[in-house]
Amino acid sequence: MARIADIAAYRFVPLDDRTLLRTRLREAAASRNLLGTILLAPEGINLFLAGEEAGVHAFVDDLRADARFAAIDVKWSGSDTVPFKRLRVRLKNEIVTLRAPDLDLAATPAPYLPAAELARWYDEGRDFVMVDTRNAWEVAEGSFDNAIDPHIASFGEFPRFLDRIEALKDKTIVTFCTGGIRCEKAAPLMKRAGFRHVHQLEGGILRYFEQNGGAHWRGNCVVFDERGALRPDLSPADQPQ
Repeated sequence: MARIADIAAYRFVPLDDRTLLRTRLREAAASRNLLGTILLAPEGINLFLAGEEAGVHAFVDDLRADARFAAIDVKWSGSDTVPFKRLRVRLKNEIVTLRAPDLDLAATPAPYLPAAELARWYDEGRDFVMVDTRNAWEVAEGSFDNAIDPHIASFGEFPRFLDRIEALKDKTIVTFCTGGIRCEKAAPLMKRAGFRHVHQLEGGILRYFEQNGGAHWRGNCVVFDERGALRPDLSPADQPQ
């Protein structure tokens, strides 16, 4: 087992005490010698942290003691060394930048598709379309079989991509990204734009790897730390197997 625990997590929930929360979470992470990034915005929290396993578990327990984060979904992986150089806790306007300020996520929600169910859909040969919501350089590293690449340089370009796939408005669509956060905005945006049968992959690619390995996947998955990318077995792609 890897000595270092690496986590990725997010939750969309209104935060009106971000300055105080920033101080508290910085202290909670620093006291456990964790490194990485925590982003806080009016819409919620997004974090990538790594450290000794006991310290990471203690931080997650402390985070979940706040009722707003009790249900936060944490994706776990591992590494031999901490893949971050410092701890940063930042205040931002959005935890994932779409630049669609009028988008109400609750007004056009899209259902989650569990990772195991997606694997079954592939195995059964069901008629559905996978839409990758990640940047082009991430897609180049790896993606699901037959997934559509939007060829975007940043997530903020995703709304313009929808004009190019209007013919798919009656298709069953599954959106996906690394940990699920971009799909939390992409899927409702597509629903609002008239795409009738949109799902979002629950837990993203990382949860899919946890449950299904590399079935129906090709290549690796980019992660935003010094590991660079992970294989479907969640090991760093640049380390020998």
